[in-house]
Amino acid sequence: METNCKKIGITLPTPMNLGIDISQIVYKGTGVARFTRGLVNGILKYEKKNHWLFFFSGLRQKLDSDLKEKILSKKHRLIEWPIPPKALAQLWNDWHTVGIVPKEFFKLDLFITSDWTEPKIKGIKKATIVHDLVFKKYPETVENNILNTQKKRLDWVAKESDIIFADSEATRNDLLSFYDLKDKKISVNYPGVEVTKPLNTVRRTKPFILTVGKLEPRKNLPKLVEAFSKMGNEDIDLLIVGPRGWQNLDNKFNIKNVKIMEFVSDHELYNLYTSCLFFVYPSLWEGFGIPVIEAMKLGAPVACSDTSSIKEIAKDAALTFDPESTESILLSLKKMAGNESIRRRLVKKGYENAAKFTWENYYDKMMKSIYDNRS
Repeated sequence: METNCKKIGITLPTPMNLGIDISQIVYKGTGVARFTRGLVNGILKYEKKNHWLFFFSGLRQKLDSDLKEKILSKKHRLIEWPIPPKALAQLWNDWHTVGIVPKEFFKLDLFITSDWTEPKIKGIKKATIVHDLVFKKYPETVENNILNTQKKRLDWVAKESDIIFADSEATRNDLLSFYDLKDKKISVNYPGVEVTKPLNTVRRTKPFILTVGKLEPRKNLPKLVEAFSKMGNEDIDLLIVGPRGWQNLDNKFNIKNVKIMEFVSDHELYNLYTSCLFFVYPSLWEGFGIPVIEAMKLGAPVACSDTSSIKEIAKDAALTFDPESTESILLSLKKMAGNESIRRRLVKKGYENAAKFTWENYYDKMMKSIYDNRS
């Protein structure tokens, strides 16, 4: 149905009841948590007409009280289920039976499912967001529980989702390659990236190269450390920031001048971006690569992998290398460390490239796809 606005001579869509699973927001330091928080804040900031239901499931992990207050202050609804992720995955991905959802779901026009579980909901439309298909491309780099969960979830997504939002053309192409999907079901929508430049940059006493990412095989950090060790420049440190993943890689990083910080606050992270010599991102495969755009927005020159979406979003604003070649990574490290003019050029291009990745753009395109698919 539509509402006629006779005074201005246009027809506006009737407000909708929409829902979204935000359970992944609590895993701080991960890309999916940063994405979820950005999307939730974008919805709360730019939504002026539709009604949203925010669903959160977790047992030990709790939703921030400030986010709860923000959701409720905007007159939206919040449902919290005290169920841990593994149990919810069994309910929704394994059993996948109608009715194992909050009764409020059945009053929605559309529900956006999470990165982890796919509920069966009869009578309403479903959308989902697919960040990447690394579990298909590089299964050996993915922990078994994540691998099995994503396989089951994506099988249901391919059968039941009315809209699939892909973070990049690379992810869209992977979806079409691995699943029998109609192209029209997939909407490529680049995530927004928001940063706040620190008022006072605290510089370390020694120049450093920065990399950000979860300490797990896909991020390819051992190969980066190997290349860094061959630079032969003891005047520069390599700083690795990110939470620990599923595989113990400590013995790979036991090299002089390599420092591991694990999880840091956003303020600390942005301070590191603004004060590093340059940023390097050697990941084997990404559906988007938030740190690349964060670094560009904060004025860090970037060197990154020439694969998947990383090359797609970096364009000509980064120095790219083959992430599976130590020599290729080493060559880029040397170029970046030894050539200030290259770094200055990449900073300028990075600012220009990163400007288009906003949550307003993401929200607008997401809502257009939802409206286009509502009938």
